[in-house]
Amino acid sequence: MTRLDVGPEEVEAPAACDGPRALLLHSRDVPLGGVRAMEVHRALPQRDLPMVGAWCFLDRFGPQVTRMRVEPHPHIGLQTVTWPFEGEVRHRDTVGSDVLVARGALNLMTSGAGIAHSEYSTGADAVALDALQLWVALPEHRRHGAPEFERHERLPIVALGAEGAEVAEATVVMGPFAGAVSPATTHTPLVGAEVRIRPGATVRLPLESAWEHALVGVFGEVRLGGDDAATDAGATASGITVGAHDLLYLGVHRDHVDVTAGDEGATIFVLGGEPFGEDIVMWWNFVGRSHDEIVAAREEWEADAPRFGHVVGHGPERIPAPPLPHVRLTPRRRRL
Repeated sequence: MTRLDVGPEEVEAPAACDGPRALLLHSRDVPLGGVRAMEVHRALPQRDLPMVGAWCFLDRFGPQVTRMRVEPHPHIGLQTVTWPFEGEVRHRDTVGSDVLVARGALNLMTSGAGIAHSEYSTGADAVALDALQLWVALPEHRRHGAPEFERHERLPIVALGAEGAEVAEATVVMGPFAGAVSPATTHTPLVGAEVRIRPGATVRLPLESAWEHALVGVFGEVRLGGDDAATDAGATASGITVGAHDLLYLGVHRDHVDVTAGDEGATIFVLGGEPFGEDIVMWWNFVGRSHDEIVAAREEWEADAPRFGHVVGHGPERIPAPPLPHVRLTPRRRRL
């Protein structure tokens, strides 16, 4: 996935959350790859919340009927996590991968020092598409390494409930959750899990208390109870409702949270991780540590340097880098 909102980064602010929160944030609509018909909802980064653990980017493209054509484009310093709900997208990259991204399979691309890839919907006509794509910032010890691609079609699925009453189930996409661990490679302590909750059911989601977490609405609605929601000004006694495209930031120092699905049932995505200990500079498709590093990566992409390789099955077509802003890029830091 490529991003087009490439303005100046955030100014300096406090570096980490220091307790539980219950802060509801809404996605914003953004263009994708120049294809204006693509409906994309961006939940991360937020102006006041650039990251949750090492998760630094979250797009949902869909649900919609459209034709996706995202030509080859570069990444540095991150992992892309693609998690589909509907439809198929062909992924091709510079390490030789050529796969169909489809429901139930995790596609994980680790850029290291540099990689490029393309994303096409299947066929020549518009098709139903719906998926999450997330980015994980790589830590210093991995961000300069070689690029890699993984595909995992067998992910752990765990039942959630009390006293034998199963009211929800979770697919563990990344990291550990509810006693299960995804086979996907991670480089910082984090979790990503899809949770499907039965209509009207209340479920307790286990959390690692030393990590920060967020809940992302996918389908239907869930409600966070009054006690859990009362940590932020403005929360009502009845709690907070999280709908599709919402992100509820939970902060740190929680070992669980109870959520109740609406009458239609609900699907949410749980994000979490150890608060990321390094400042990042994030611009276009690059996650680095300094303005000069981003400038160098842009120049190498524009020069078709060997750093990014050539995407399998493509000719000279590629997405050019946008112009840099007329200010120095600075680290993204939270304002919460």
